[in-house]
Amino acid sequence: MDANVAHRLSAAEYLLIIDVESGEFEALPESINLHQRGSGVRTIVTAVSKGANAILTGYCGPSIVSQLESSGVEILTGITGTVRGALDQYRAMADNVALRGNQRRSAPDMTFQNTIIHTIKSSLRQFFTLLPVLLGVVLLIGLLDTFISKELLLSIFSGNVAFDSLWGTCLGSVFAGNPINSYIIGGELLKYGISLFAVTAFIVSWVTVGLVQLPAEIAAFGKKFALLRNGMCFVMAIPVAILTGLIVNFLGRWIT
Repeated sequence: MDANVAHRLSAAEYLLIIDVESGEFEALPESINLHQRGSGVRTIVTAVSKGANAILTGYCGPSIVSQLESSGVEILTGITGTVRGALDQYRAMADNVALRGNQRRSAPDMTFQNTIIHTIKSSLRQFFTLLPVLLGVVLLIGLLDTFISKELLLSIFSGNVAFDSLWGTCLGSVFAGNPINSYIIGGELLKYGISLFAVTAFIVSWVTVGLVQLPAEIAAFGKKFALLRNGMCFVMAIPVAILTGLIVNFLGRWIT
């Protein structure tokens, strides 16, 4: 009961089934393993089968939240501190009203002002936790911008469709930014004589893949999700760039 509540449901090592009135609990270390495939479904099945009325955690994915709520299980996120403190907070929110089966209910004494204050505190706490990582991302981006020259770019991109798309994807993956910046840089690359395939791959990977900000993404969303998302975006950027370049070239010849 004195252990800290996991900052994410996927990071929890135990699922504690707690009787709010008596304080008695059952710890389930093996019933769920949220790092494995299908673990979300097992969480829902476990919660429903144990007659849980609510789940308290730091963060839970929207799909799991939706399925839990449709099963009549209330999900409360933004919970921090110890399990005992979270239980006391939930008791206060319930205002000593008996829990009613699977019926989802609101917290009677949790005023709007208290809700806003709690949300702001949770957001600031997460922001300051990620701040050192974000500062490192900004500094690393500045170093990359300084050491990659125009001459180096021209030596890398030879005009080969496949290799230009691959190198464009690699280059865009190293940087991080918003679409507007990628359009400006892409326009300059075209002026240097770099192929449309490379520029398209660069723009796509610029806004979808981010190796530089990967530590921040892992800290915020988890290692498995961050690596899978970046890997899929990297692979898909290459055929998207090739297909886009072929279509544009075909339309250009057809129009002229």
